[in-house]
Amino acid sequence: MLFFLGILLLNAYAMLLIVLRAPVYRTPLYRPMLWNIFLSVLPVGILLVGGVTGLTMLLVSPPAALVVLIVTAVVWLLLLPNASYLITELNQSHRTADDPVPLWYDIILVITLAMSGVMNTVANVLVAHIIFVLLRYGDNPGGADFANPGSVAFVGVVMLLLGFGMYLGRYPRFNSWDLRHPVGFVKKLVGHFRERGNLLACLGFTLTYAVFLALIYVITAASFIETMARAVVVGGIGS
Repeated sequence: MLFFLGILLLNAYAMLLIVLRAPVYRTPLYRPMLWNIFLSVLPVGILLVGGVTGLTMLLVSPPAALVVLIVTAVVWLLLLPNASYLITELNQSHRTADDPVPLWYDIILVITLAMSGVMNTVANVLVAHIIFVLLRYGDNPGGADFANPGSVAFVGVVMLLLGFGMYLGRYPRFNSWDLRHPVGFVKKLVGHFRERGNLLACLGFTLTYAVFLALIYVITAASFIETMARAVVVGGIGS
């Protein structure tokens, strides 16, 4: 659990730096950053509640559990790009030419904010990865189940969808709730990709960010998965 505690503390530190910036340097509180942190954490909360509920219901009513898991997965995927969107705060667009805040402060602030988004993304994908393996391989999966082709393909697809969602948020400026108006969403999307160069830019952005997040996921989540797998093995031997 130290893994998730560390991510929670990273988010708290990012919030602290944002909040302190205003009174210490006598500048307006930059509320969009706080809102973005909330949106970044929201998907994993939904996934945990919906995933645990669905897995528990499998023992009582598999059809109802399937509905809960499907709805949870759809909502989670729509909100997931908000988790990693904090990476794009690295452009420091909130600074002005005469900003009284020292550059060194804003550098550590935006890096902390961006890394909290990266680690929130890792937490989201890790929880989804665990749920996927539990659904496919049962209650006592081995470490190899997390790295077999099916599991790797699942993570890869999630990363690609995540990169695409980030592109839609940063460039056409879509939000998850824009899907409430599907006709307008489709028209705006088609219009965006009709513009010369946007399709290629989207492909490059999606692949670049997907690879980056996948590499971070392997580096950070692999040790957690290995530890969890060893715990399952030891528990099995002990029983």
